[in-house]
Amino acid sequence: MVLEVFEVGPCQSSYQMGFLIGRRFSDLIMSRLSTDLILQNQLLPWARTPESCPLMEALGRSNRHKFPEYWDELVGMADGSGAPFLEVPLLIMLINFRKEILPFLPSPELVIECSDVLVVDESMAIAAHNEDNIDTLLGRTYLVRATLPNQITFIAYTYAGELPSCAFGLNSSGLAFTLNAVPPSKDEIVFGGIGRNFVSRNLLEAASMSDAMDRIRSSEVSVGHSYNLVDARLRKILNVETASRGRLSVHEVGADPFFHANMYLHLPATQVHDENSISRQNRAAMLPKRSKEDFLSVLGDMEDPKYPIFMTGPRLYTLCTVLMDLDRQTLSILQGNPKNGEISHVFSMLTSELLSA
Repeated sequence: MVLEVFEVGPCQSSYQMGFLIGRRFSDLIMSRLSTDLILQNQLLPWARTPESCPLMEALGRSNRHKFPEYWDELVGMADGSGAPFLEVPLLIMLINFRKEILPFLPSPELVIECSDVLVVDESMAIAAHNEDNIDTLLGRTYLVRATLPNQITFIAYTYAGELPSCAFGLNSSGLAFTLNAVPPSKDEIVFGGIGRNFVSRNLLEAASMSDAMDRIRSSEVSVGHSYNLVDARLRKILNVETASRGRLSVHEVGADPFFHANMYLHLPATQVHDENSISRQNRAAMLPKRSKEDFLSVLGDMEDPKYPIFMTGPRLYTLCTVLMDLDRQTLSILQGNPKNGEISHVFSMLTSELLSA
């Protein structure tokens, strides 16, 4: 399926931008809401119980207060798509806050996904990322290229019904990011804090690396995350691991290639043991990482039949791979196994313009 690029903006309001995105992708959003098994089997039954009310109200109150414009964008998207936002079961809200809700459910299915390999040395500066997710999200993503009233333009890989972007994005300030989920234990999670989708939406407007760091530091997150910040103008990559209650740790990527799956690597935090992530981390450590082609081969590795780095089902899939080349100042999206080099889109990292598709 072709990954569509939707151009939107400048808009008169955040609501209008969300409405236009929701209207354009209404079919994909409604398809995702009806087939997402985590939503249908876990989040939705829970949301129909009285026990859900305190957490749902707390999430709505804190995120609407801190990021009213993104809340309006989400309401606009729901209205544009025809999905029920302001009535039970609040489907759009549930998928945007799934990471903040699932730890409080009995026996939740916690999907841990995505792998990154990063390097900055004299010969190359590369960030490469596998975007992994569950099977029901195959074909239910799109690219939003938005121009904001302040003339900042961003590109964001977006899951149907969610804010741009809980995957990867870049803006016309030369600032880009990829994301890795991490599995903090339940006692690390703040009830009703700021959602990760709202934090990454905010990062799309960062004017610089330091601005992005300020936005992460002030985010008051409910659940921790791993951010790979990429500055095309400074030729700089940071891995930033975060946890609730204002904790974070920063690793500047250098000449030693840095692989990150889905466990905390340098921030002391209590986390859930994830065999999938540990296996990918160990496998990547064994593979050569001397060139751009090596990096793509690492992300395309399927040697471990149970926990491959490149995922082909039946439950988890690698939906696409993104390659950021800071010397060429391009962001390329690859379909299929990245070893094969099948590029579907190329964007400028300085202007976010589509160079080829």
